[in-house]
Amino acid sequence: MRLFLLSLVLAASASAQSSNSTTQNVTVVVEEVNEISVSDDVTLTVNTATTAGGDFDPVENTASTYAVTSNGSNKKITGQLVADFTTGITLEVDLVAPSSGSSEGKQTLTSASAVDLVTGVAQVSDSGLGITYTATVDATVAPNGTGETQVVTFTILTDS
Repeated sequence: MRLFLLSLVLAASASAQSSNSTTQNVTVVVEEVNEISVSDDVTLTVNTATTAGGDFDPVENTASTYAVTSNGSNKKITGQLVADFTTGITLEVDLVAPSSGSSEGKQTLTSASAVDLVTGVAQVSDSGLGITYTATVDATVAPNGTGETQVVTFTILTDS
């Protein structure tokens, strides 16, 4: 009986020793991430004309910024209005390019179709990038009190 117990204790001890360490496979999956955000809302106030009988002065606002993160390649940032402004009001936007990418310069926004604002974006994580909005108004637009607000949508897409 003692021999049996000794054998049982030795077997248990050997079993415990073999499980002092183990291994495990760990898989990290990285999916494509494309994120863009903007700072506060923007107001453009048109209140002067260069000369009597001339057009209203375009108004710029450079107070807004954006941030972009993408681990993809060959991306672009587009812009589009959800709905157009009243006839006679034109809104243009110009985005400073992130560290990878090229700005397409000042582009007119409409609801009809998105326009390319930045192309060639790849593996980037930048913030504090400038946005310049320019509003142009012609004399057919009546004073509109507290203003007319439209939504601008910025989207990151694969550049074709």
